[in-house]
Amino acid sequence: MATTISDSLALVAGGTGGLGRAVSVAFLQAGAKVCVTYRKQEELDALRQAAGAHDSGLEGYPVDVTDEHSVHHLVDTIVERHGHLDVLVNTVGGYVGGIKLWELEPKIFDQMLALNLRSAYALSRAVVPVMWQQRKGAIVNVAAKAALQHAAGEAAYAASKAAAVAMIDSLAADLAGSGVRVNTVLPSIIDTAANRTAMPKADFAKWPRPADIARVIVFLCSEDASVIHGAAIPVYGGG
Repeated sequence: MATTISDSLALVAGGTGGLGRAVSVAFLQAGAKVCVTYRKQEELDALRQAAGAHDSGLEGYPVDVTDEHSVHHLVDTIVERHGHLDVLVNTVGGYVGGIKLWELEPKIFDQMLALNLRSAYALSRAVVPVMWQQRKGAIVNVAAKAALQHAAGEAAYAASKAAAVAMIDSLAADLAGSGVRVNTVLPSIIDTAANRTAMPKADFAKWPRPADIARVIVFLCSEDASVIHGAAIPVYGGG
């Protein structure tokens, strides 16, 4: 079944990162226009190169998506420029592990909450009114397997991801019948260059690849997934 997403406008937060780049390219290849948030110019340049012939459909915005004012300004700018916003995918996140709870510094705890929870809050709060008025839209938030399986040394990370799943699930209930669909994906460790460097002895074949996760996300945002709402979908790969 062909995934239908052409002519849509997607905002991919963190769209130049390890997973975000694959998601951005997948939407572009499916015929969507894509706005991405980024923090480093070299990452945006790499995304443009990866997009190839589709790079004309790409716009980049240097925005900190944990800052609510900046996010609202971003969404206002996009809607003013394009007149609509059909898709939000939040791939922003961070990981700190290997620290026992009683040794965890408050600044690390706050950082995990900001990256893994507040980003989704700020983005959803800015985007939902637009989609509500349109009576259509799709939102996918990227959480993690750790939201459900809580390993030692991951208290802040697991708590922030679990809270994000609960928040998005509640948002889905808020939006029932509105035409706006909301879902979560739960990757395990993703096969990125950074993760390979951090865990060189791991079995990379068991990790889901960014491109494979991206295809799931594009599907969830398409009309082919019109009956999927309020789901938290595991994308664990072979591990």
